[in-house]
Formats: sequence, C-alpha cells, structure tokens
Amino acid sequence: MNGILNINKPMGKTSFGIVSMVKRLTGEKRVGHAGTLDPMATGVLPVCLGQATRLVEYLMDTTKTYRAEIELGVVTDTYDSEGKVIQRGDASVITKEQLETVLNSFRGVITQTPPMYSAVKYRGKPLYELARAGIKVERKSRTALIQSLELKDWQLPVATIEVVCGKGTYIRSLAYDLGQVLGCGANLKSLVRLRCGIFDITNAVSLEHLEEACKDGYWESLLYPMDSILANLGAVIVGEEKAQAIRNGSLVIIGEDMLSETVGEHCRAYTWDGKLLSILRFNAEKRQWQPEKVFS
Repeated sequence: MNGILNINKPMGKTSFGIVSMVKRLTGEKRVGHAGTLDPMATGVLPVCLGQATRLVEYLMDTTKTYRAEIELGVVTDTYDSEGKVIQRGDASVITKEQLETVLNSFRGVITQTPPMYSAVKYRGKPLYELARAGIKVERKSRTALIQSLELKDWQLPVATIEVVCGKGTYIRSLAYDLGQVLGCGANLKSLVRLRCGIFDITNAVSLEHLEEACKDGYWESLLYPMDSILANLGAVIVGEEKAQAIRNGSLVIIGEDMLSETVGEHCRAYTWDGKLLSILRFNAEKRQWQPEKVFS
C-alpha cells in the first residue's frame, strides 16, 4: 500500500513509536516518518507507507508551521520543559515591546546551534546519547530560515509564538537563543506542529481514529496519494515505449509541448493509465531526462 498518513502525534509518543504503531496496525513493512517531533511535541507527523517512503526527502524540504509556548526566566539542559533547570533569571522586567523587538531579529536567515539533546550525529552517534552519558561536545552552527515569526499571546512569563520555518530549524534552540538575547533565559514549554507542507493539523488523524479505521477496514481511505506532495513539479504522460525506457533507467527525450507546465530540474512522469511512474531529472549536458526515482 503506497501513500501518506497525516498523523496528529500526541504528547509522550516518539516519532519512531508512531512508525512502529502504524506498521503493526496496517501490516505494511515499509513505513517512515517525515520530520522528527520530540516526545513532548504534538501535531502533524506525515507517515509514509510503501513506495511513498522514497519521497520522504520531498516532505523534509517543505516549510513547517509551529505554535510554541516559550517560558522566560528558566533555562534547562534540554532547552525544553522536560530538562533539568540549570539557570534562572528575572523575566518580570521584560516588556511586550522588548519581546517584539527581539523577535524581529530572528526573522529571515538566522544561525542556530543544535541542542545537545538532538538527533544530530557527532562521529556517528546521536548527540542525545552523548548528552545522556554526561558528555558535551562542540556543535557546528547551521543556518535556518524563519519565514514568519509572530507573537500570538503574552502572559508573563510565557510568550506564545507562531513560526513558519524551513528545513532543519530547531524551535528549542530558537527558545533558548531568544532567552539569551533577552538576558533572562528561556525554554520551550510546549510545541505543536500545525503544518508540514500540504498537511495541516485540521485534517490530521488521531491514533484512536487510525486504530478504529484499521479495525473496521477503512484505513486505506485515510491515505493521501504519494504524488500529492509533488504538485510543485511539472508532469508528463509517456507512452509505453518511453515508460519502458524509464523503467530501465535510460535517458529519454521529452518535448516541452508534452509537459503540463514550465518545469525546473525535476518533473513527474505518469503512464497512460494515470499511475506515477517516475521522478525525472533534466540532464542539461545531454538535453534529456534522467530517471531519478522509478516506482513499480
């Protein structure tokens, strides 16, 4: 079964735990999630099944929207509310105007350092394993794109913000850095992912609903087609001769008049019966299209 489930992850569950549960409920062996959510976080977790697991990268690259509660005046070793308190500061002196000014400095391209309690690997080991062993290492800073950052509520010492960001953004690091700039420290009190690409929390399926659907035999109706996340790519329908060439991994010539729209480096290829056949990449040197992913 090929497709994508839009799961509403509850608090306390790991992303890997959700994948294991989907495997057990559906009987599908090939299952993977697109974008880890910490156990404390809730909200949209796209889970890919079957051949859709080969498209995880296209979901990872999409923008995401989060609603976060940030507690000022308290710093923890994990940068969130589940960690050990390592520092306290006076948040009572922080005004809404100060907060708005500081938030403005975090919009656009920013630099972040991944938290020690993260899945980023250091010499082959996830940082969180080192952190749990009491080992702290230097982490490389990386850039992140904050497309939108709005203050939604201000109830001292908690600020609620909504963030629209690009791939690889750490909201826990954003909370920590915000506290450092304000001078009082801060941690991430709660986090909800409202959107991941085309998937929105308003349409997300609870685990209880999924269990019921699997029990009653209609869970497949909850799947999104795997090409639903590729709508930004142009499309072409190919005949059997070209389709076979693509299955064999051969380059093919596709005229611009065959494409559904002006395309960039990639496009979708379909067979005459409407099945997704491949994602093609344009080979500028040979002026032909190279199969990058082929689906059976």
